[in-house]
Amino acid sequence: MIREKQIVECVPNFSEGRNQNVIKQITDEIVSVKGVKLLDVDPGEATNRTVVTFVGEPKEVVEAAFLAVKKAAQLIDMRQHHGAHPRMGATDVCPLIPVSGITLEECAELARKLAERIAKELNVPCYCYEAAVLKPERKNLAICRKGEYEGLPERMTDTGEAPDFGARAFDESIARTGCTAVGARDFLIATNFNLNTTSTRRANAIAFDVREKGRPQREGGSPIGKPMKDANGKTIMIPGTLKGTKAIGWFIDEYGIAQVSMNITDINVTPLHIAFDEVCRCAQNRGVRVTGTEIVGLIPKRTLIDAGKYFLRKQNRSTGIPEEDILKIAVSSMGLADLKPFNPREKVIEYLLEDENKTDRLIDLTVKGFADETSRESPAPGGGTIAATWVRWVQHWERWLPTSQATNQVGMPAGKSLATGQTRDRRFRQS
Repeated sequence: MIREKQIVECVPNFSEGRNQNVIKQITDEIVSVKGVKLLDVDPGEATNRTVVTFVGEPKEVVEAAFLAVKKAAQLIDMRQHHGAHPRMGATDVCPLIPVSGITLEECAELARKLAERIAKELNVPCYCYEAAVLKPERKNLAICRKGEYEGLPERMTDTGEAPDFGARAFDESIARTGCTAVGARDFLIATNFNLNTTSTRRANAIAFDVREKGRPQREGGSPIGKPMKDANGKTIMIPGTLKGTKAIGWFIDEYGIAQVSMNITDINVTPLHIAFDEVCRCAQNRGVRVTGTEIVGLIPKRTLIDAGKYFLRKQNRSTGIPEEDILKIAVSSMGLADLKPFNPREKVIEYLLEDENKTDRLIDLTVKGFADETSRESPAPGGGTIAATWVRWVQHWERWLPTSQATNQVGMPAGKSLATGQTRDRRFRQS
């Protein structure tokens, strides 16, 4: 079995959103690493913060992250930084995210080693958070970033507050770079479910039905009743039906419709297709229909493959069909092209990583096409026709395959025809 290629996403946040020259110097370090693909650079002037997204194989991604942190430490002086977003360092956060062929636990280990290297080689103290956490109470990023940059002088020498790596008294170096939080988390999918209504109230009601947090329990069970409190004075919540999700309802002027806007924070617990079906169910209970799905940002290929197979199984159909057909089922079943065209080549991380100039060998393309066509449920040739087609195909390619290559591929004796087993005219190899 061929092992799935390991792909990791990294989404570092840098405390610079206004100076394009600084931002470019940082991203230049990322793209300098062969095999890494820069997917997005999103600067914010008000937050004075830039979110960068890049992907690749683990070793290359970790190296690119290290170089980016190094360049940010050289260019960004936190003593001069002001912005609307919470922050504590030139590179504020640096999460690693498994996309394919690698587990969250493996990413967590990579994150810990990266944090240790940053502290040791760059002299930038690091906290570990989320799946990479070394101290359970620091899993939440907000705990690591408590007090932000301004709170670092007191925290650096406090045993309970000091960074996981590089802890020392607050000095000139820390004053300039601040600290960095390095972590590992699951892939987050941002999606909007389109509704056949303009009612934000109905969209919100559906969102509260499904999101993990749910809705406040109200007196008398009335939507306008007073929220009920527990013995500690906290609002009593009625949980929603989908674990690992956050959602709200809103109206989008651009489309003239209401949507349930959702972040799926754990796609292993709640895959996209399960979220879609549940939103459909809850919408129907309120007299509303889901007309389609909008994907915000990028997604792993497995999200669509799993969805396509899920809907095929619901139809009692075989899942052993070509990948492109499985993708089509996913796109049509969830209405991904409801508002605008949906091209998996532009939305799936693995496809974006493929070399744009890559071309398979003609022989591979021909075999794949032949296999794909015979695996589909569409009208296909019968066994005799398939056999005859195979013979004609092999006889054609024997003109170009050396005898030894043909022998190695199918086990026929050298000089024998792949199609018939008869002695082949060796002159064909020279044509």
